[in-house]
Amino acid sequence: QVQLVESGGGLVQAGGSLRLSCAASGNIFRINAMGWYRQAPGKQRELVTRITSDGSTNSADSVKGRFTISRDNAKNTLYLQMNSLKPEDTAVYYCNAEKKVTGIWVDYWGQGTQVTVSS
Repeated sequence: QVQLVESGGGLVQAGGSLRLSCAASGNIFRINAMGWYRQAPGKQRELVTRITSDGSTNSADSVKGRFTISRDNAKNTLYLQMNSLKPEDTAVYYCNAEKKVTGIWVDYWGQGTQVTVSS
């Protein structure tokens, strides 16, 4: 099992910044990738940005140039630096980890952290 705990959400004005953190614990050996997803009210959960074990990243077009994913392997922590926030970034942000368990890909999720951007 992998446990993920997010922190750092909150209320910010448009144009502001926030940094989210995701602390991973448990059986984190051989996690293939970690990422951030978000879900706005009435919408499906969507990928924000993701980083693989070899450091490759991919991001949604809507956040490119504004959001940056990074990780501190020594602290087993994933970060999401969000700059130039817009009201449409308002959502619950979830940390995700992908891992193959007995040959099957498994997704692990944190509990989510609310990000609210006021106009």
